[in-house]
Amino acid sequence: MLIDSNKIAKHNEDLIKSHKNKLVFTASEIAETESIIKKLIDFQIAIPSWALGTGGTRFGRFPGGGEPRSLEEKIEDVGLLHALNKASGAISLHIPWDIPTDRNAIKALAAQHGLKFDAVNSNTFQNQADQEHSYKFGSLQNVNKAVRKQAIAHNIEVIQQGIELGSTALTVWLADGSCFPGQLNFRKAYQNTLESLEEIYAALPANWKLYLEYKCAEPNFYSTTVADWGQSYSYVKKLGDKALTLVDLGHHLPNANIEQIVSLLLMEEKLGGFHFNDSKYGDDDLTAGALKPYQLFLIFNELVEGMDARGMNHATDLGWMIDASHNVKDPMEDLLQSVEAIMVAYAQALSVDRKALEIAQEENDVVKAQEILQNAFRTDVRALVAEARLRSGAALNPVGLYRDLAVRKGLIAERGLKTVATGL
Repeated sequence: MLIDSNKIAKHNEDLIKSHKNKLVFTASEIAETESIIKKLIDFQIAIPSWALGTGGTRFGRFPGGGEPRSLEEKIEDVGLLHALNKASGAISLHIPWDIPTDRNAIKALAAQHGLKFDAVNSNTFQNQADQEHSYKFGSLQNVNKAVRKQAIAHNIEVIQQGIELGSTALTVWLADGSCFPGQLNFRKAYQNTLESLEEIYAALPANWKLYLEYKCAEPNFYSTTVADWGQSYSYVKKLGDKALTLVDLGHHLPNANIEQIVSLLLMEEKLGGFHFNDSKYGDDDLTAGALKPYQLFLIFNELVEGMDARGMNHATDLGWMIDASHNVKDPMEDLLQSVEAIMVAYAQALSVDRKALEIAQEENDVVKAQEILQNAFRTDVRALVAEARLRSGAALNPVGLYRDLAVRKGLIAERGLKTVATGL
């Protein structure tokens, strides 16, 4: 399904007067708005192929209809999102859920929609129909060398798939761990995992990166072999310069100071990128910024400060991707909301008066420092985000236009009411 550019133009025409009024007011409140808008135009957030279908819980799944039945349809859906916001210009594939049957055709389809291929993701947390050994007791950590070899071979295969598509990064998330005390030897599990990762790392092309994700719990609730940022950092530090830590915002124990984690990983040159979502209790995989928008802003505040201190390119030097599960929402609407929340938090962080904040910090003026950050957070920057979309040819109100065009209804008519997205 394609969205006619004329429909986007008509949508914008109806909203342009109100938007321009808001933009003038915002520009009077924030300095260097042009610089912020240009950075917003460049900033792209990858959409994961598995997020285009309805999510679920351990107890049930309630698909909403019109879900993508193939990799081709997933690319079309991301292309639709990108047409609406011009900030979703990449797709992240999960192998083996998304193995292309015709790579050239898939690359051509992605190019048609203005999409690039972001990091490719391996899967050793599920048994696949044709695999010889089970991952029930872990993959890269497994006490059985044959299981480890199988998992290593899979990751190398994922790298090869990514090379063909033009990706330049591999994301590794492991479900490895234990459910009960005494089930495994922690040190041996660590060493097995490190040796397995070393073989995978050796297979990386020169221009590739390996992102090692972490998770405090689930599916194993006694121990996780890569449980937190420190454990991930321990691995990637040993592996080499191309290995980096990936931060998933839901993969932390309650009340973890994620912004401090981000700052330290940036300082150590070991921050690889992000999986954006939000949570209240644990790995809830909710819409980014839906529950903790101030925390999202504080994370971006550290990102902007830390990346600028190192002279990094905001748009390209880290990996930016959404990782969420849409249990009760239309997945496409949820993704549009997540991208908007991320762009707003980024714009707010760009508007922080860095010089004034640094002076306040150096003078131990706690009140002034708080005022500077909260003033930036409480300033409405949505007009800047909308202006970046407008200049890029996207919709001023992506969710509004999505609903006005009855996109989900059209997808159901095209694909059926009972379709289930592949890989879920």
